[in-house]
Amino acid sequence: MTVDTVIFFISAAVAAFGATMMIAQRNPVASVLYMILSLVAQAVCYVQLGALFIGAVLVIVYAGAIMVLFLFVIMLLNLRGSEDLGGPSTPVSLTTKLLVPVLLVAELVFIVRSAFTEAASTGIMAAPEAGFGEVASVARLLLTRYLYPFELTGILLLVAIVGAVVMARRERGDEAGGTGVGVSASDRTPTGGSD
Repeated sequence: MTVDTVIFFISAAVAAFGATMMIAQRNPVASVLYMILSLVAQAVCYVQLGALFIGAVLVIVYAGAIMVLFLFVIMLLNLRGSEDLGGPSTPVSLTTKLLVPVLLVAELVFIVRSAFTEAASTGIMAAPEAGFGEVASVARLLLTRYLYPFELTGILLLVAIVGAVVMARRERGDEAGGTGVGVSASDRTPTGGSD
């Protein structure tokens, strides 16, 4: 088994672990951070498969931009949930805190070692076909064959964020004794008074 294969399987395990922990978390901030971990591990898998552009897009666009947007919306709406910063860590949290740095250091050692040694090829695929993972081939497929799913994904993300904002405003209005969305104290008419 080569080093590339080991990195691929470790990254696949980290991606599956991050996705599972994202679903299992009660705290939305921790959930988003686990999703970022899963996306970065998926990017490593794509790089190992020879699709450098797809791996870069995962890190830059999804883990960088969209997840930061999700974190911003969570912080804006104050959806962080209960945070017990002084309490003891759960066994899963403690294992994560110990295992992730070890895996990151192991990957860093593999990367530094491969930079100083000559390798015949990178990735676990023998020889990808011409144009595999390049910008032109991805753009051609994305903007022709998969245009509608691509656009629907963008609309779905937009609707999800708008829905979260509307739900949070409605809950805040109910807590403050208001009537719902978009009603501020200056919009309400006085109930009584003399003219």
